[in-house]
Amino acid sequence: MNILKSINKNIIEDGYLIGIQKNRLFDSFGYPSVRTNFPVAYESPDHIEPWGTANDNSKNKRFTAKLINLLGAPRVSVLDLGCSGGGQVRDFIENGYFAVGIEGSDVSLRRVRAEWLTIPEFLFTADITKPFKVSTTSKEDGFKFAAITMWEVIEHIREDDLPALMSNLDAHLQPNGVIIMSVSPNEEIINGVRLHQTVHEKDWWLETFAKMGWQNHEAAILYFGTDLVRCNTQEGAAPRSFHVALTRKGEAISISDKAKPLLA
Repeated sequence: MNILKSINKNIIEDGYLIGIQKNRLFDSFGYPSVRTNFPVAYESPDHIEPWGTANDNSKNKRFTAKLINLLGAPRVSVLDLGCSGGGQVRDFIENGYFAVGIEGSDVSLRRVRAEWLTIPEFLFTADITKPFKVSTTSKEDGFKFAAITMWEVIEHIREDDLPALMSNLDAHLQPNGVIIMSVSPNEEIINGVRLHQTVHEKDWWLETFAKMGWQNHEAAILYFGTDLVRCNTQEGAAPRSFHVALTRKGEAISISDKAKPLLA
């Protein structure tokens, strides 16, 4: 009975604390929303065979802390695409920072699994290869983020859809903002469904990003070290997966004075 009381107390306290942070964010930024004519990626293999979206809830508190330090607290805002259970989004919100997650499939939404139960106001569904716009009640013309994250998501996108995806990222990224993503170079077939649509090694991805107007900042990846999300040294991450930190060509990541010596 004492164990049950302790568990219930932790649940209540946890809900109370996340509720406080959500209200603070609503006061500062307004309520977020996502406008799209394609609320679910029905044709995506990950909706047809929702393996990752039904099970994953990736997060890394050390990554959260390091990104806050890198960007500087006043500037932190994060859009997590392919957010699955919403774990990383919740971690930023718990720390008092504005974050929004978008998932292509509606499986987690319908099952109210993971953080779709605790922070539903910050989690949405949309086909990220089609036009969408993240807004808030205080920025109805569109909200731009200091960082966009994608954890083993981009290889799930068809090669023909990559330009549209990167255009959507560009539309939601602040000047000198950064896109941080992990990429799996492996095939993945579940129950006969090929989940990874674009399978290539790192050199191909860097060349493709460069052709679309993006540049990689390897120093930023070294700064995070093994504290990235879905790092291949972590349990459950894809073998040989790698990370990139992208800005528009000609831009540098806007980093805090505190972090500058760490990236020198």
